[in-house]
Amino acid sequence: MHMMKADVMVDIHARNNHIAEHVHEHLAEHKIFAVNIMGAPGAGKTTTLENLLKHLDVPGYVIEGDIESNIDTERLRKQNIAATQINTFGACHLDAPLVHNAIHALPFDKPGILFIENVGNLVCPAEFSIGEDIKLLQVSVTDGSDKPYKYPLAFEKADIIVLNKIDLLPYVDFDEEFFMKGIRHLNKTAPVFKVSGKTGEGYAEAAAWLKQRAGF
Repeated sequence: MHMMKADVMVDIHARNNHIAEHVHEHLAEHKIFAVNIMGAPGAGKTTTLENLLKHLDVPGYVIEGDIESNIDTERLRKQNIAATQINTFGACHLDAPLVHNAIHALPFDKPGILFIENVGNLVCPAEFSIGEDIKLLQVSVTDGSDKPYKYPLAFEKADIIVLNKIDLLPYVDFDEEFFMKGIRHLNKTAPVFKVSGKTGEGYAEAAAWLKQRAGF
């Protein structure tokens, strides 16, 4: 029974990775750089997405992933941001087949950056490629400084880490040294940008890094 389960999982990942390659090729043909945004519920993923788009002078596109609702997509559309919705109806992450369907609903009329906001979760999204160029991990000081130790795969796979809600540092028990030590044990290279979704602090620097990485 254990071997059967392992074989099924291997098959699921193989199929997912095959479709992820197709997604990446399709986006590359349209000169679209894809960012997979991962993070826990309430970490501020959509707020970070909005702030990054404000500082990027390149076209931005968004795929919103949620278990239910289209609240974030409607929020973005009101700002004239090209956004489409994926609802997983229970699944804890996006996968390549879902993203494959969604990218055909977006008008990639100009080269730009596609932000794919994954389902709020620090476990499953890190396990599945969705055709992205990089993974952006969103965490907040209110999540606690122990997250790199509890959810190592997400931090290990991140290409950029955004630490949100730094305006709340005086009011929460967050050990930044402990947090950074945990990250660097897993990931030696990913830059960590400290930001505030409330004040907008730090997003210009994160957007500049992202623009350079995307080649714009």
